[in-house]
Amino acid sequence: MAEDGTLLLNLGPGPRGRGASRGQSNTLKRKLQSPPGNPPLKRKHKPAINTFKKCSTEADIREKGSSSQKPPPKKPLTDKQNESQKSKPFIKTSSLFRNNPDIPKIHRKAVQQVQENVFTTDSFSQLDLHPHLISTINNVLKMSSMTSVQKQTIPVLLQGKDALVRSQTGSGKTLAYGIPLVQSLQGMESKIQRSDGPYALVLVPTRELALQSFDTMQKLLKPFAWIVPGVLMGGEKRKSEKARLRKGINILISTPGRLVDHIKSTECIHFRHTQWLIIDEADRILDLGFEKDVAVILNALNAERAARQNVLLSATLTEGVTRLADISLNDPVRISIADDIQKTLKPASQADQQTSSSSSCMEQENFAVPEKLKQYVVMVPSKLRLVTLAAFILEKCKVLAGGVESEQPGCSSGSSAHLQFLRLHGNMEQEERTEVFQEFLKSKTGILLCTDVAARGLDLPQVTWILQYNAPASPAEYIHRIGRTARIGCHGSSLLVLAPSEAEYVSLLASHKMNVSELKMEKVLSSLMKDDRFKLHRPGSKRSCGRDPQEVRERATVLQTKFENYVHSSEGTVRWAKKALQSFLCAYTTYPRNLKHIFHIKSLHLGHVAKSFGLRDAPQNLTALPAAGSKKKTKPKPKRSDLLKKTHGKRRLAELLRSEYSSGMDTGVSKVKKKKKQRKPGSQQIPT
Repeated sequence: MAEDGTLLLNLGPGPRGRGASRGQSNTLKRKLQSPPGNPPLKRKHKPAINTFKKCSTEADIREKGSSSQKPPPKKPLTDKQNESQKSKPFIKTSSLFRNNPDIPKIHRKAVQQVQENVFTTDSFSQLDLHPHLISTINNVLKMSSMTSVQKQTIPVLLQGKDALVRSQTGSGKTLAYGIPLVQSLQGMESKIQRSDGPYALVLVPTRELALQSFDTMQKLLKPFAWIVPGVLMGGEKRKSEKARLRKGINILISTPGRLVDHIKSTECIHFRHTQWLIIDEADRILDLGFEKDVAVILNALNAERAARQNVLLSATLTEGVTRLADISLNDPVRISIADDIQKTLKPASQADQQTSSSSSCMEQENFAVPEKLKQYVVMVPSKLRLVTLAAFILEKCKVLAGGVESEQPGCSSGSSAHLQFLRLHGNMEQEERTEVFQEFLKSKTGILLCTDVAARGLDLPQVTWILQYNAPASPAEYIHRIGRTARIGCHGSSLLVLAPSEAEYVSLLASHKMNVSELKMEKVLSSLMKDDRFKLHRPGSKRSCGRDPQEVRERATVLQTKFENYVHSSEGTVRWAKKALQSFLCAYTTYPRNLKHIFHIKSLHLGHVAKSFGLRDAPQNLTALPAAGSKKKTKPKPKRSDLLKKTHGKRRLAELLRSEYSSGMDTGVSKVKKKKKQRKPGSQQIPT
């Protein structure tokens, strides 16, 4: 792993877990009855069944030799003794290493992975480009040689043809359309005026990708200051966006939902001069339910100017992308780097057989991965997910910190002093999302905990590890997630965490020509041996050396106890953990039907899954989650607005799934709120 690097931890949306049989859950289930603000007390009616016999405390060891004698009354402890007593953790948690399902052996055939040659020997100076544009590419963007997708795409677009481009993530698709776009606009006979409005429209699925594309366009347009780029996206004030549209934007980059909102409500927006339509990450735009929004945009463009150049770009070729290409592209040139490589690897007879329907190609599509990307998978029982995740991050923190002293006992507490832990998800204010994205982009040593909002198109050069804590819903999503590292010829690694019941997912990846090596859970947990904060203090114990399996288990249990003590330290943290578990279970039910044999809600052991959220028991009332101590209330009569929401339940669910990538306009909710405001007192709204 590189000395300077960052780790991107993907936490959604497809959590899962697995445990032992239901009959074993009785030994783990206990009710949470702790007073508010205090950790739960020890049970006095019987000894804890979940205590390690080999991990007894110092007091337990002293009592073994004098069990017949009555112990003398306890003396008050001094301050020094109090400090030492606090440093000795008491194991309150049940055993992490008992009653777990067996970890199966991964049986898969060795496959030949499809890899694209990222760079070519051709330089940008060989193209018929403006000298200032070539200078900007070389000096500002620090690029001299073209990538494979740029070599094939740029000449086609310079000829004015439509194109459907498919290439791996991190192969330089943004410059593949950005360079010919700038070359075309700067060379127009009548010089572009800002007041002319959009000459090019670029659609992207996420706000972060919109900002990234805008930044790239700004760099390319440095020599051509009269061409003005602009960005529209959810979370920003529409009033300020309308003001920018009124002044004029020549290259308009936008998310689909936000642009549709302006098409319907902003009078100054027009497409009379639009000559380019570029849809980046087209498959994601369609997967998120933006197909209707794209149709509205296409109709608005065709109403004012039908003749234009259209480009669709994606890392995967889905049936929806093919359908959109048929609607929007006019006799396009199909550019697929991975297909060209496969044709050279296979006999001609096999290559001819692949010209079948798009749907059948989709099912057995072989995805291209970066050449220098190493892929790993680790099988982890549900109870051990949290401590395994923490051990992996701890190990990478030591590497990222780069300090040799971090390997020494006692120095580990400061090993993460210069590390940044950031979070990124859809339910954040746009200002905060932008700040987090920019901060992580500039960070040399940092960890980003994120949902799939960061799984598409983002160029984060410093990222060296991608950890998928929850398996993606399709091999295509897997490719996009791991594509955040090993970009443009750099080195990178990815790790997928699976439960034993989900081992077949590895075979699914292999069927799409993806090689995944297994990383043993014990090896990940052994990193806890380097940190004495998790050592179980016992009298007469010697300094640990090597990787004693029993001590690794003890340290993992100490770490799990720390997590559980924190979660149960207050009523609020318990409530958060319960809500997180509830979200986990809800998301687990959303896996597609063709993966239900791998990811099924009935395969979950709720007690084991609850431990991965720091809970000591599986909550029985996950749907309500009332405040502790509150009395059970009768269910109130639903309001009219609630009935409206239930009537459109499926539509609302689609909006929630889109929230990670939405334009910031929750149309369904805003309409209901507007109607509610306009309604007179005492009047009723009849649903249509």
